[in-house]
Amino acid sequence: MPPPSQEMLLKYRPWRGSFHGPSRAVWAIARVALGQMVHRKMFWSMYGLSLMIFLFFFFGQYLMFWLDTQISSQTFSGGSLFRNVPTQGLITFLKRGAQLDGSAQTFGNFIWFEGFIVVIVLAFVGSVIVGNDFHYGSLPFFLSKPITRWHYVAGKCLAVALFVNLMTTLPAIVLWVQYGLIDDFEYFIDNFHLLLGILGYGLILTVTLSLLLLATATWLRRTVPMVMVWMALFVLSRSIGRGLVDGMRFDPRWRLIDLWNDMYLIGHWIWGTPHQQLRPLSQAQPEYWQAAVVVVALWACCVVYLHRRIQAVEVVS
Repeated sequence: MPPPSQEMLLKYRPWRGSFHGPSRAVWAIARVALGQMVHRKMFWSMYGLSLMIFLFFFFGQYLMFWLDTQISSQTFSGGSLFRNVPTQGLITFLKRGAQLDGSAQTFGNFIWFEGFIVVIVLAFVGSVIVGNDFHYGSLPFFLSKPITRWHYVAGKCLAVALFVNLMTTLPAIVLWVQYGLIDDFEYFIDNFHLLLGILGYGLILTVTLSLLLLATATWLRRTVPMVMVWMALFVLSRSIGRGLVDGMRFDPRWRLIDLWNDMYLIGHWIWGTPHQQLRPLSQAQPEYWQAAVVVVALWACCVVYLHRRIQAVEVVS
């Protein structure tokens, strides 16, 4: 009779499972990060605000088409609050003021407003989904698994990408489809480039915000410094750029310090918007390619910093 093996003595059962590969680990990391994000009350309060913005655009487009059917009458009444409202004046406001005409400006404005909410949420939760892994030493646990450091980065970026696109790209696509359904089927054919532009704009936001969040969170790790840096990048820089260009009449290239405006310019570059039609018309803007150079340079800096920072983490096998 052969001697019992070590597994029999210790009552171990041999593992008969199969390793699903790093892709399953990437999705698991993203799922955990999303769970940490949605379990915060601040997330749901900001999500409610973003929903109000979406509903304004959604029902605003319906209102504009309904007013077109009332164009024969000079005024219309809607309850005690709206009596004898000029029809043509409201149509002009919705088309020229709010830009609810199904053009690139419509979707650019929508993503612009929704994007600010995305930035606020990421600034507050960045330290939770990324910074805590460095602060509390959780990153070596992830890297001790059969995955590489870049699988960890991909998982965190995937979580941010899902959040960004659910808040900006997907609702913008819904608005594009809605406008075509209430206007004419030819809208889908003639303005298919707008759909591609929405996807391209969403891709720019996704890559930029994902890399920037990981880079700043691994550097600062705490919520308060994260919020201060992100507000400086997206709010203070905008005020400085506007003051230098519009107030002091400096070269429009000074507006390139406004990262949010740079992504806005690239989005309209993808849509093919003529440079002289950028809104507001009173503001001088740098060239499209200059904004693209700034954003790509930021990507490169973030990747280099993440590579050096994550490579410095010691992993105990």
